[in-house]
Amino acid sequence: SWSSGEESRKELVLEIHRQQSKRLEGKLTGYVESNDLAGCGRMSRSFIVTKVMPEDTFYFSILRHPVAMMESIFIYFKSIPAFHTTHSLDEFLDNSWRNYNSSVLNNHYAHNILAFDFGFDNNVAAGAEDLEERATMAIAAIEQDFHLILISEYFDESMILLKHVLCWSLEDVASFRLNSRSEKTRHMLLPNTAEKIKRWNALDWRIYLHFNTTFWHKVGSVVGPEKLNKEISQLKELQAKLANICLKDGGAVDPSQVKDAGLKPFQYGAAIIQGYNLNPHLDRQMKTKCQRLVTPELQYTDHLYTQQFPERNIFLGAMC
Repeated sequence: SWSSGEESRKELVLEIHRQQSKRLEGKLTGYVESNDLAGCGRMSRSFIVTKVMPEDTFYFSILRHPVAMMESIFIYFKSIPAFHTTHSLDEFLDNSWRNYNSSVLNNHYAHNILAFDFGFDNNVAAGAEDLEERATMAIAAIEQDFHLILISEYFDESMILLKHVLCWSLEDVASFRLNSRSEKTRHMLLPNTAEKIKRWNALDWRIYLHFNTTFWHKVGSVVGPEKLNKEISQLKELQAKLANICLKDGGAVDPSQVKDAGLKPFQYGAAIIQGYNLNPHLDRQMKTKCQRLVTPELQYTDHLYTQQFPERNIFLGAMC
């Protein structure tokens, strides 16, 4: 078991689709590129433990509010069969079971994706008699398999907690937003839509509520409110300083404005995924550091795979 202040050199972060976990990937892989696993995929702990990760690995993940996640997924994965015939998220939700067929390829993105990515059966209705039992079992399994669950909506707080638990520095958890959408493709949801999402993704909603509660308990016990506020301010100052040093444009830009193809994020669905331009006047050491902060997930995953398995040549899929 892990306790606060126990330094880790081996980490696994399970990336749930359309979370902010992409921000962690460059930091983790930059921290120790040969001993961590930060990737998008479905959880299968027995395989990971026995085949890939050392016994003393620290397991953590980050969850996003199911309402915000569903809005994002509908835009990003608009082409999947469950979504492609509907014109709006409300239209899908009003006839969700008619639009959704679990046996069709890629439709899992449309229903309880959080539960699915953690390795559970995601096909459970809000009114199912065993919903509460399945939620309780899923929560217990996640708590057994993971040392820490963070919350995307409180990303700065999550990074400060992670820093304390793993005995890292502020620089170790400083990051830029990756895989984020342009405001042009974001849509405000009506309160009624949010309630429909919570009902449709009832299993995800229960998992999120539980770990949102445990997250704040851990923040209070491990960090404390005074230190938390102080270190969040320090983290924001550091990230602003890094942005001023690393970025040509001071922040994220639309993909058409990204000059380096190696830094251009993959575009999928109806979303416009933004990227970054590096300051062209960086020295070699600083350029390497800055690249780790801004390289999109597919390019960085390819870099890691090439580094760890130089004898293999493989294309890594894009639907993360």
